[in-house]
Amino acid sequence: MPIATPEVYAQMLDRAKAGGFAYPAINVTSSQTLNAALRGFAEAESDGIVQVSTGGAEFLSGATVKDMVIGASALAEYARVVAAKYPVTIALHTDHCPKDKLDGFMRPLVDISLERVSKGLDPLFQSHMWDGSAVPLEENLEIAKELLDKCHRANIIMEMEIGVVGGEEDGVVGEINEKLYTTTDDALATAEAVGIGEQGRYMLAATFGNVHGVYKPGHVKLRPPVLKDIQDAVGAKYGKDKPFDLVFHGGSGSALEEIHEAITYGVVKMNIDTDTQYAFTRPIAAHMFTNYDGVLKVDGDVGNKKVYDPRSYGKSAEAAMAARVAQACQDLKSAGTKIA
Repeated sequence: MPIATPEVYAQMLDRAKAGGFAYPAINVTSSQTLNAALRGFAEAESDGIVQVSTGGAEFLSGATVKDMVIGASALAEYARVVAAKYPVTIALHTDHCPKDKLDGFMRPLVDISLERVSKGLDPLFQSHMWDGSAVPLEENLEIAKELLDKCHRANIIMEMEIGVVGGEEDGVVGEINEKLYTTTDDALATAEAVGIGEQGRYMLAATFGNVHGVYKPGHVKLRPPVLKDIQDAVGAKYGKDKPFDLVFHGGSGSALEEIHEAITYGVVKMNIDTDTQYAFTRPIAAHMFTNYDGVLKVDGDVGNKKVYDPRSYGKSAEAAMAARVAQACQDLKSAGTKIA
């Protein structure tokens, strides 16, 4: 399958919401982690979303270049070639973009897509996330309105965040306080500012106790009913059932029943990063410990080329990450739902 067209991406999200499942959105930082994500989706017979953060995009461009737009563009072009060989449909997304990185990341990428669309091509990415959680809500929504208009013209779905996801990801830090829980007033203000689809389609990352990174269950209390309250309040005002396409951030350590409850309230996308990072790295660590005398030239010996060849441990890393992606598809109930 090719990378999803704007029309197919919209269909994917509609099917998820109607069918009671959500798509794993897998953060990648290299061609190899991209391949692992594609393999995992294919093994689960699930369509899915592959995404790259600002830091991931910079890393993808190389430690010398360190250009987020170059790295993201390279990933998108590579993905178009390799994803065509997999029997599932994949959408490309960029993750958290705070205000200070808009001009160096999201806006230039949308400009590239506007140029592509003017030539009759599909946008480079199918969706982009504006993360205004660190600025006052009024400013967040003002910027969101400007970005949504631009994304809409480029046939791109925008993602935005109200409330704060705790923890840290690529320099975006969220304190663990009452802002971890989005209020109905926040949601009503969002609908008033950017509509509920008529000004352009967007996904909403509303927070209900989410924290990025690794935490043990009980460290932060997730409150999935917050999502129901938001949907009910806005739905009652505008006469629409579950008006928002919701996104679940910071889900590592979440109980499966909490994930499933969130899906019933309209979550169509759940970000997966910490768990797949560990799945990728764990077999590499095992390989190094097991083969230390082969990967190192101990006491002047020559080592063992077969075990320090990056392919020897890279294959295990890809397989392990793919298995974790497939597990995410099972957990989010998207397994076996592919369009093709």
